[in-house]
Formats: sequence, structure tokens, C-alpha cells
Amino acid sequence: MREALALARRAGEEGEVPVGCVVVWDGEIVGRGRNRREKTGSALAHAEIEAIGEACRRLGGWRLWKATLYVTLEPCPMCAGAIINARIAEVRYGVKDEKYGACGSVVNLFAERFPHRPRLFGGLLADECEALLQGFFRGLRTDAKEENNNLSSKNRKT
Repeated sequence: MREALALARRAGEEGEVPVGCVVVWDGEIVGRGRNRREKTGSALAHAEIEAIGEACRRLGGWRLWKATLYVTLEPCPMCAGAIINARIAEVRYGVKDEKYGACGSVVNLFAERFPHRPRLFGGLLADECEALLQGFFRGLRTDAKEENNNLSSKNRKT
């Protein structure tokens, strides 16, 4: 999870929502990912999708039946679907996503009648994951407020 946090920090430094993910197979990290939606302009550029894709390429197949996925934020429906389809054995996430979480916060896709249901564990390094996300969004709000103040200032001068 520490590696996932490092990837999340890197995403935040690049202006992305700070989410990081690793896929572990037999104790070795075989896939890494971080959010890159802004950079790529793709709704598909989530940390989990990137990490799963790398793991499949490295292992030479799509069935990740012995893998554990570590991610800093509860997976969304798209990522939970990818986890199910990749047959990932276990998911460990940091903090709940009350808006888009598909592992219990909004819905739990892993509890549905799919033929594969990963084991799920939440709250891993939750304080660190939450602090990283809160800091990122606080920064966005501060930047937006400063920009708004600058525009107001300009308008008063003209």
C-alpha cells in the first residue's frame, strides 16, 4: 500500500486526483497505476485499470486469480468491474469513496451474483490516503478562490 500511496502522490503532483494502485502476485508488484485522466483526456485512465493492464502484460494473461490489488481509494463501478473480470482474488483499499464507491459506499458489486467475488478489505492506511485526497481538493478550492478573486479585481479596474 505504501507503493500505491507513492503513486497517488505522483498523480497529485501531476494535477490528477491522487489515486494510486498496485497489483501484487506471489509477493511481487506486477502492475502499477495512477490516475491520468487529465493528461490522457480519457475517462478510462484510472489507477486500477492501468495497474491491471500492466499486470496482465507482465504475466502474459488476463486471469489474475492469485493477485491482490491495493488502491488508495475505493474502486468505482468501472474499476470494480475490471477487478471482477480479471478474477483478482483480493482488493485492499485505503479510504471509502462516498460518491462513486462500488465496493460498499454507493453499491457493492462484489456482493452481486457474479461468478467471481473478490475478498474485500477497506481502511488500509486510511488516514494517509484521506489526508492526501483532502489536501489535493483543498488546494483546488484555494486555487479556484484565488482565480475568482483575481477576476473580480480585474473587473473592478475596468
